[in-house]
Amino acid sequence: MEQLSARIRRLSGSQTIAMNQKSRDLQEKGVDVINLSVGEPDFPTPPHVKEAAKKAIDDNFSFYPPVAGFTDLKQAISRKFAVENNLEYSTDKILVTNGAKHALANALMCLVDEGDEVIIPAPYWVSYVELVKLAGGASVIIKSGIEDNFKIKPAQIEEAITSRTKILLLCSPNNPTGSVYTRGELNEISEILTRYPNIFVISDEIYEHINFTGKHESIAGIEEVHERVVVVNGVSKAYAMTGWRIGYLAASTEIVNACTKLQGQFTSGASTIAQKAAVAALSGDNSYTYRMKEAFLRRRDLVYKLAKKIEGMKISRPQGAFYLFPDISAFLGLSFEGKKINDDNDFCLLLLENAHVAAVPGEAFGAPGFIRVSYATSDTRLTEAFARIEKLLKKLQ
Repeated sequence: MEQLSARIRRLSGSQTIAMNQKSRDLQEKGVDVINLSVGEPDFPTPPHVKEAAKKAIDDNFSFYPPVAGFTDLKQAISRKFAVENNLEYSTDKILVTNGAKHALANALMCLVDEGDEVIIPAPYWVSYVELVKLAGGASVIIKSGIEDNFKIKPAQIEEAITSRTKILLLCSPNNPTGSVYTRGELNEISEILTRYPNIFVISDEIYEHINFTGKHESIAGIEEVHERVVVVNGVSKAYAMTGWRIGYLAASTEIVNACTKLQGQFTSGASTIAQKAAVAALSGDNSYTYRMKEAFLRRRDLVYKLAKKIEGMKISRPQGAFYLFPDISAFLGLSFEGKKINDDNDFCLLLLENAHVAAVPGEAFGAPGFIRVSYATSDTRLTEAFARIEKLLKKLQ
């Protein structure tokens, strides 16, 4: 429709949401679909968090909140940074948002001018490129490979930097690959950035607590670049609160003030009830989160073992998050019942329609020839899903 803005016509839809919807459509028809496309914990929100939300309703927290978030929530976020990350962010350097995606959008809209370049390592989360596009920027994609556990090297960053570079966008633990950057690797990246003082870093750390390597490392903890880092996080993954829509960002006062101004015009503050629930999540102990991480680690080991058994499927061992990102290029060019598999989109449709397993094409993440599989479901369903996949792939010719 030509009357729609050029801005929205340039924007691509989310392929993760699209695949999830196709899965739901089949399920509504009575098909037993194992949905491995969705990126959310399959655990309920912790009981003490739900109780805090109920109390907030009873206490009549039903009026407009401050645009930047309630003070007690920002204080809880500040304490979390101090205790868990050894980072000092006062409440004036914190903004509460409507989910972590909203925090990313705020930061990009406030930092990127028309034509500015944003360096994005691939594979990347599906929304990064589209959000940069909305901000008027240009995405500069750096490729990483399965042989390097999908981690870019500092030399690649320096090679990608131009006079228009404004932001480096990092995600660790990574969606869709599960790769995790070490402190040493982040130090090497920071050494490059110290030579380019006008480049900011947006560090997406939403999977911080689903980390199988030990302590989470943030590039914001490196003094030389700290003031240029925008940390994006939220309660969705760590506390099984995807539907509550509470994210946050931490940055310099100037960036936070700019993002607050923008948010004041776009959405105002996040839900009052959800904010009070988030206070309880961040202020309580992390025992529930640790139990979830243990389950995800067990499932990681399970799907890694099951995928390795499938001849032709090439995989790396995820170090965090809850995704496996296999290379399925060996199956491209083959056929099923006379229909050729041309790309990873065809491959995912084949799985959905014939094995009734939903996955997301790697093309959506800037990595054609791969697929993303979420293991945020039960061991039984994961075992059944990979049995179906293996059975189907043996029929390809």
